[in-house]
Amino acid sequence: MVEGADDAARAPDAVVDGPVTKHAQLRAILLERVTSQWAPHQAIPSERELMAEFGVSRATVREAIRQLVEEQRLYRVHGKGTFVAADRVESRLHLASFTDDMRRRGLVPSTLVRHVRLVPAPVEVTAALGLAPDEEVWEIERLRLAGGAPMALERGFYSNRLLPDLGGIELTGSLYSIMALGYGLRIDGAEQTVWSELATRSTADPLGVGVGAPLMVFRRTSRASGRPVEYVTSWYRGDRYQIHMSLSGT
Repeated sequence: MVEGADDAARAPDAVVDGPVTKHAQLRAILLERVTSQWAPHQAIPSERELMAEFGVSRATVREAIRQLVEEQRLYRVHGKGTFVAADRVESRLHLASFTDDMRRRGLVPSTLVRHVRLVPAPVEVTAALGLAPDEEVWEIERLRLAGGAPMALERGFYSNRLLPDLGGIELTGSLYSIMALGYGLRIDGAEQTVWSELATRSTADPLGVGVGAPLMVFRRTSRASGRPVEYVTSWYRGDRYQIHMSLSGT
C-alpha cells in the first residue's frame, strides 16, 4: 500500500471548520491528488490558487505544503514552484555506469554535456590516477537525467595520455562503454566514498533544486586491469535517489 493511502482515501472535498485542523484537511486533499491525479514532476497549483479554491489562509496552504515536502511527496524548485515528487530510484552500490544502472530500473537515461576541456591535473586527481607531474587530463562535466528529470551532476577526470581525443567523441552515452570499445580499458574495479551535503548554487541550479537541498555525493576512483583511469564525483538529488545495502552477521 502506498504510504498515506488511508489518509488519501478519507480526504474530504473541502476544508471546513471542525476538530481537524484546516492545514491537516488540506494536506489530505493534496495527498489524494498526488497519489491519484497529478503526475510525477507536475507543478501543483500556486499558493494563491489553493487559497482561492479552498477558502483558506496563506499560512494554512504553506503548512500543508511544508508537511508534504518533508514527507517527500512534493518538492520545491526555487523560483519555479512546487512539484509532485517521483518515487526514488534505488541503488545497490554495484559497479555500473549511470546509463546501464537507469536502464535496469526501467528508466530512460539521457545526458547533457555541460563542458569538456583539457586542463592540468589537480593535485588530488594526480594522486588518485597516478599521473606524472603537470600531466593533462580531460575534465568532463555532465548532467545525468532519468526519465527526463535531473538525477545527478557528474564531474570526472580522465588521463589524456590514456584516452587521447576523448574530447572529440560523443559523450552523451556510457563513458565505460567508450573506454572499453574505443580504448580497450574495461572498468573492473573501483574505490568509492559516499557522503551527504547541502546543495550550493553551482550544484542546485543544474539539478533543479533549491540551495540547501540535500544531496548524496559519490566519489569514485575506477580501475581497468588494476590501473586507475577515472576520478569522478557525482552529486545525486536526495529526493530522487536512495541506497540499498544487504548486511549479514559474522
